[in-house]
Amino acid sequence: MAEPASPTPGHHRDGGPVAAGGVDRVVAPRATDIPGPRTRAATRLALVTERGGDGRPATDVGNILAAAAATGTRRRRRISRTTALVVAVDVVVVVAAALAVELHSLMTVLTALLLVFARTTLGLYRRRLGLSVLDELPQVAQSAVATLGVASISVVLWGSAQLLEPTVVFLTLFVVASTLLRVVLYGALRRRLRRDPRTRRRTLVLGAGSVGTELVAAMLRHPERGLLPVGFIDGHSGNRASAVADVPVLLEDESRLHEAIVEHDVEVVVVAYSSSPEAEVVDSVIVAASHGCEVLVVPRLFELQHDGPDVESLRGLPLVRLRTDVRSSPTWLVKTVVDRAVAAVALLLLAPVMLAVAAAVVIDSGFPVLFRQERVGVWSRPITVLKFRSMRPANEEESRTNWNIANDSRVSPIGKFLRKTSLDELPQLFNILRGDMSVVGPRPERPTFVEQFSRDHERYWARHRVPVGLTGWSQVNGLRGDTSIQDRARYDNYYIANWSLWLDIKIVLLTLREVLRGGGA
Repeated sequence: MAEPASPTPGHHRDGGPVAAGGVDRVVAPRATDIPGPRTRAATRLALVTERGGDGRPATDVGNILAAAAATGTRRRRRISRTTALVVAVDVVVVVAAALAVELHSLMTVLTALLLVFARTTLGLYRRRLGLSVLDELPQVAQSAVATLGVASISVVLWGSAQLLEPTVVFLTLFVVASTLLRVVLYGALRRRLRRDPRTRRRTLVLGAGSVGTELVAAMLRHPERGLLPVGFIDGHSGNRASAVADVPVLLEDESRLHEAIVEHDVEVVVVAYSSSPEAEVVDSVIVAASHGCEVLVVPRLFELQHDGPDVESLRGLPLVRLRTDVRSSPTWLVKTVVDRAVAAVALLLLAPVMLAVAAAVVIDSGFPVLFRQERVGVWSRPITVLKFRSMRPANEEESRTNWNIANDSRVSPIGKFLRKTSLDELPQLFNILRGDMSVVGPRPERPTFVEQFSRDHERYWARHRVPVGLTGWSQVNGLRGDTSIQDRARYDNYYIANWSLWLDIKIVLLTLREVLRGGGA
């Protein structure tokens, strides 16, 4: 995204003019007040990315992601101390309110679980820039009403209407007590953030123009927002001289963002009208997410941006929080548990079918029954995928490098039937059970083609941010076999960006429809 024309005085929401140098002079905390960078980790990452995670030259961002995973520098977003304290407060209040009301133990557990789920879904346990109870009151009310509604239905279904009144009292006590305790807790946290730079999250800004420098100045003037700027990345020569005092331009090349994140232990990346092409900015956001960073973006036409649950504000400038790492979502754990459970149950139920298929393969073309092939999994890690053998490749090299064998004369009639009905994919339930794959995700591909497609097709490498799947969004939209690789990558990345449990259920249902039609999955 190119830097827009320099805003005129009064251009921003807060009405404050922008000084000629971008912002008034603001001095950052001394280096001695800030935790030291992870220079050893950065050195390890540089050594690996120079040759790639598996010894090949690191020619694209995909290899950088693989290298980050290989060196252990890709970390899950850490649970902040603020989140831990808020959760602890809610747990204490739940116990105290239950004891005060003498609510039935089963009803207490049910109501507490509903509250936690509702508050998590509404973002009440997510770390925000503004620690304000007033800003959270709408979500507090929504979570209480939703919990009360589900609890009331449960009481009616159980035939225990006498539990409804104590449940209402319990919820009222919880909301009032937890809200008052949050006021006290947030006040203490704001004081600590002002006093100690080490409690703030280290922040990197992409773009050192007027918007970026104004944001950094606001971070330094308002330490209670919890952001500690460590530097800019900007390749525009005109911007390099306008950086805020003591907050340098660390790099001029966004393709080296991973180095800055590791070396300076960055936790937050802010995209502020970077001068780089938009495609490079998108790549940078994905790289930042792969390291567990939170990504905030100043939107285009930000004066028209409405407030919402994913919108923060810093000195009148809206910052949209991007959902960049779906695996950090609490519901992803549900997906993981369901994957293993579904695979275990399916293996038990389909055991007779799998034995029949194995017998058919042996009768048709002898042993071996299973075909093992190396594929690329999450974060470009190699996995061995299992399938029922539908043909016998002439040699191992052919199986690794031939793109499509659908019309190969060596595919037996039994093999054609297995492939058409997707029965040859059933052994991949073992891959799901051991955690190599998921029920739903981008389909795994062979290393040779992953390397080729990552070079030739935009953002193909980005589809490896989640585990590969038995079926996927691109497959149920007709993209299997000899179809557009670019379209597959687009559909797979759409799935990752918009993932939800319901989307997984939808894909499974569409897959079953295709299998019943005989179109494969």
